[in-house]
Formats: sequence, C-alpha cells, structure tokens
Amino acid sequence: MTRPRLVLIHGAATTARIWDRVLPHLDDFAVVRPDRPCSGDLGTEVAALADICADAVVAGVSGGATLGLELAARGVPFRAAVLHEPAAGSLAPGLLAPVADALRADGVPGFGRALYGPSWTPADAPQEPGVVHREFAMFRAFEPTPPGPSGPPVLLTVGARSPGPRHAAVAALGRHCGLPWATVPDVSHAVHLDAPRQFAAVIRSHAAGAARG
Repeated sequence: MTRPRLVLIHGAATTARIWDRVLPHLDDFAVVRPDRPCSGDLGTEVAALADICADAVVAGVSGGATLGLELAARGVPFRAAVLHEPAAGSLAPGLLAPVADALRADGVPGFGRALYGPSWTPADAPQEPGVVHREFAMFRAFEPTPPGPSGPPVLLTVGARSPGPRHAAVAALGRHCGLPWATVPDVSHAVHLDAPRQFAAVIRSHAAGAARG
C-alpha cells in the first residue's frame, strides 16, 4: 500500500531539522520536509511550496502553519492540513508583540526562546541572522484569507498551555476562515518539539478522517 505523502513546513528561526523529533512517529507517511527559501516574501515562499504540497497532507507549526493557511487560501489542493497556531494578522492585534520585543532586545536567541520556549536552541536557527528578521517581518504583515468553499480539510490547533492570546487568535482564525479548531492537551506553541508523538497522532487522525470523507 502506498503511503500518503506528508509535507512538514517549518517556521521562523528554524530549518527543516526542527522536525527531527517528529519523524520517528510518522512511519506510515512518506515525509517531505523542505528547507524553505526564507526569502521574507510571501509569494516566493508559496511558490516554493505549492507543487510540493499539492495532493499531500500538510502540517505546519507557527510560521509553517501560517504558510499552510496561505497555500490553502490560494487553492493549493491538499489532501488535508493540520496547522498549529498560525499568525492571525489584524484578527489578533498584539499577538506577536512579545516576540518582536524579544527580537529587538536579544536578537535571534531571544526571539526563538520567546516564540518556542526552552526546547528551542540557537542551533535550530538558520546560520544567517538576517533570515529571521526578514521572515518575522513577513509573518507579522500576514493577513489571513479564507479558503474557498471547495478547499481542503484544514484543522487549526492550539496548545492547551499556550497563553490566552494564542487561544483567542486560533478561535478568531477559525471563525474568519470557516475552519474547525482543536486544543492539543499539555502543550504550548512548540508542539513539534515538546510533544512530537502527540502531534504526529493529531496529523494521522485528521488525515485519516479526511481520507474517509
């Protein structure tokens, strides 16, 4: 039996290596984890991912989830997508202010710790510090567009331990985009680092439900 293809999209201040902890729990998928261009331009990022994500299951965390949401809005035909705590633009004013403050005060190390928590380390970031600044500017400028009525089955998720603004942002996105959302127990933003087995199970369950129709 052919394994379904799964594309894992990494976010800001990370590379494709950030998925290392999740991979052992995804043996039933043919996993693709591209290193994005990290151009700071939304159109460039979407163009780099569109063909890879077509007819695949897609999963992303943080900025990777934001890009997944944009791909869905632009009509890329996923099989299914699980998007954990994407950016919400003007639906959640101030959501990214704490990480912006951390980036100004402490550079990339401060940004990564503020966004992902203690499981993230500077070794997880791209080697060029300017990458994080231009990526963050792109994600901070993001405005969500609802997918079309025939769009793929997308599930938004939020960590139970994430702060209130994250819960409010995911709920606002769900209402705005007409998408369901679910809470992942005992985790916060960095679900791929802190609970890789659990996140893999969420992906597997949603993909199986989408396959059943």
